[in-house]
Amino acid sequence: MSLTGKTAVVTGSNSGIGLGITWELARAGADVVLNSFTDRDEDHALAEQIADATGVSARYVKADMSKGADCRALIGAAGRCDILINNAGIQHVAPIEEFPAEKWDAIIAINLNSAFHTTAAALPMMRAAGWGRIINIASAHGLTASPFKAAYVAAKHGIVGLTKTIALECAREPITANAICPGYVLTPLVEAQIPDTMEKYDMARDEVIDQVMLERQPSKEFVTVEQLGGTAVFLCSDAAAQITGTTISVDGGWTAL
Repeated sequence: MSLTGKTAVVTGSNSGIGLGITWELARAGADVVLNSFTDRDEDHALAEQIADATGVSARYVKADMSKGADCRALIGAAGRCDILINNAGIQHVAPIEEFPAEKWDAIIAINLNSAFHTTAAALPMMRAAGWGRIINIASAHGLTASPFKAAYVAAKHGIVGLTKTIALECAREPITANAICPGYVLTPLVEAQIPDTMEKYDMARDEVIDQVMLERQPSKEFVTVEQLGGTAVFLCSDAAAQITGTTISVDGGWTAL
């Protein structure tokens, strides 16, 4: 599954799922463009680390995914975009009647609108190159729902619908669009939540993971960022050339319930 000669742009990729996917694409030979809204030395150091370890070209480009102009400018700054991974996302939990309007707007902008803007900018590049892969990181919440996550669930359902539309518009071209729907993923952010959850419920670590965090995940195992990266690499391969407009659940059986 060599991706040598391809350039991948991964939004929200200086940590967590985005960073894990970026590493796997680089290991497969793709040049990579990392992104987030910060512009710290450690952001650029991440790109240098990936380049040194894999031998590919790796750059970090600051862009605020809540702003459409920034989303499009990111693709322009990349210069080339054969593979687009729309991963950037945020979360907020509250009942609908208490959900802050500004949080709703921010989640829809970053989790959904950004994918529209980056895709609109990337498609002409893919068409000019005669090949493209668009992979949207949705969620199990793109296929099902949970209470108190109105904006996140709405955005992720929207991402799934957007993915299908892109796939249909590109169906006669060598450009595919698919959505990966992860369940609970063990990221540094999730790991940091475990102690507070232990204290809140007066539970041991194993109990919190099994009964709270992985309550809806039948495998009772976290998804790893490496597994999601491997799924993305597969979707970029020739073996997946006729997989388009669909969702791939990586959720330990969550959506089988």
